[in-house]
Amino acid sequence: MKNRVVSIGSWALGFVLILFANCYAAKSADKILIGATISMSGKYKEPALMMQEAYNYWVQDINARGGLLGKQVELILYDDKSTPETTETLYRQLIEKDNVDLVLSPYSTPLTLKASEVCEPNEKVLLAVAAASKKPWSMGRRYLFQLYAPADRQFVGLLDMMARANYSKLALIYNDVSPFNVDIAAGIKDWSRKFKIEIVYEKSYQNGEEELAKIIEEIREIQPDSIINSAYPPDSYELLRLLDSLNYRPPVLALPIVPAHPDFQKNVGLIADRILGPSQWEPRERIPFPGTKQFIEGFSKFAGHEPSFHATSAYSSCQLLEKAITQTKTLDNKTLRDYIAALDTVTILGRFKVDLSGVQVGHSSVIIQWQNGKKEIVWPRKMRTAEPML
Repeated sequence: MKNRVVSIGSWALGFVLILFANCYAAKSADKILIGATISMSGKYKEPALMMQEAYNYWVQDINARGGLLGKQVELILYDDKSTPETTETLYRQLIEKDNVDLVLSPYSTPLTLKASEVCEPNEKVLLAVAAASKKPWSMGRRYLFQLYAPADRQFVGLLDMMARANYSKLALIYNDVSPFNVDIAAGIKDWSRKFKIEIVYEKSYQNGEEELAKIIEEIREIQPDSIINSAYPPDSYELLRLLDSLNYRPPVLALPIVPAHPDFQKNVGLIADRILGPSQWEPRERIPFPGTKQFIEGFSKFAGHEPSFHATSAYSSCQLLEKAITQTKTLDNKTLRDYIAALDTVTILGRFKVDLSGVQVGHSSVIIQWQNGKKEIVWPRKMRTAEPML
């Protein structure tokens, strides 16, 4: 078994496409080819590299167990550079030139949307590992399935805790370039009304480096008791850098994505303490799903560090594909599509069940908080590893 990891510079793209077309024109009958793009560079790199490690770990594991349908699995990974245009080009390469049997998904809603535009007409099942926005599922896709809890539900637990602790004045900011961030903000606004939390400041932006400094100045004048910033990692890190330089923060500070990373405190220092955020899964004993302990131990040995939920969702998508192939005894994507659409099952990520449009309805997020150098689950109560510090 060989895993092919390819980073393509724009000057060499045409040459590499021709090279791989020649390599895979006559596909070996004794192997199964699976392809995906991973953001090995660009703004999505941090969470996407977790996915890369999980994909590679599953391939090693499945081949050690005899492969799929008695065949060894070979994984082809390309660097999509965190850009939609590159993602679209490379999924065309995977399907039309490399002749892969199956595909895995890239990171983020924007890249998944581009990948699905290629996979759908080619009737390739795409289990969306890291796309929580509703936009990709508003287009009538039949081969696209969501694993995450939708973005507009991810902060429900935090708002519930805030309401119980009498924090009622929220500053909401979000990068509106991505539909993921917009959907998170829409969900926060909706649930804030239900929990009687007043949004005293709301602003969208497009470039954190250029706009966040002024936004923070405006927020400081209002003095809300909480800030939620919905953004991808670069903007979140910029916000924390600015807050740290000003020695300012409200009692409640929450972000998506970055707090769930195992190296979050290492990356930002002491300001990590008490920061909250949603997570799809955590490597903790309170997570009850079958195979969790074995996955944590196996992945940690393979990668040299604990998995984040990004790794777990990537691995669980492989579990779902493996289950579908094993049960149907085929690689026919139409058959696999019908099987997955009807599934109501549990992976290491949690429950998997989708509605008729492929939107996830079975899985729910948890809320985590960094406390004294350790990441704790603080919501829901039945999964708590520590009381929330608000």
